[in-house]
Amino acid sequence: MESFASYVNPESRNRWNYDSLKNFRQISPVVQNHLKQVYLSLLCALVASAAGAYLHILWNVGGILTTLGCIGSMVWMLSCPPYEEQKRVALLMAAALFEGASIGPLIEVAIDFDPSILVSAFVGCALAFGCFSAAAMVARRREYLYLGGLLSSGLSLLFWLQFASSVFGGSMALFKFELYFGLLVFVGYIVVDTQAIIEKAHYGDLDYVKHALTLFTDFVAVFVRILIIMLKNASEKEEERKKKRRN
Repeated sequence: MESFASYVNPESRNRWNYDSLKNFRQISPVVQNHLKQVYLSLLCALVASAAGAYLHILWNVGGILTTLGCIGSMVWMLSCPPYEEQKRVALLMAAALFEGASIGPLIEVAIDFDPSILVSAFVGCALAFGCFSAAAMVARRREYLYLGGLLSSGLSLLFWLQFASSVFGGSMALFKFELYFGLLVFVGYIVVDTQAIIEKAHYGDLDYVKHALTLFTDFVAVFVRILIIMLKNASEKEEERKKKRRN
């Protein structure tokens, strides 16, 4: 993720009120059309990701190779010039397909345990994503971009905690902290990335494929953490029920 500290707005910020929730006049028609393309591409990427997860459930294809395929597709897409639009869209869909297959094992665990958990996690993630994206759109331009520096620091801390846990071992409390802290960080990135996309579009950067990829990675990161949290809570409740039955 790129740091957005350079977008800090030195002007004082207006407080939210009811009128600001209805005010989209700061977003020009060109930018509005760009956002429609971004979210349509994001929707298609999510469908491709769901197809990848389904392929894993059918043929157990998810793993290191699909993760490498996802990373390779993203790098290839970002290296292509903007005028190769169809190729870049196809690479975005390929990256989403590989990403879905890569998280397929986690989704398969959720389906085996309780399919309703998967549905609840997706709906919860979609609601959170929609609400925070809408908040970024109706907010004053650059209002939340200053958070980019803090979130980048939080992301670095999260990677360090994961590295330390893998090398030195970690307790369950540390795992919970990583999980919830990571969720908080990536929810923050939804807001910052949405405002960054709007700000870049105002200055003529209408690369909707790249912007859709940014939001797609945010969505998947939040979804995975919500799903793990719900699975963990459900398993703990199931263990408590078993203990009560034994007693």
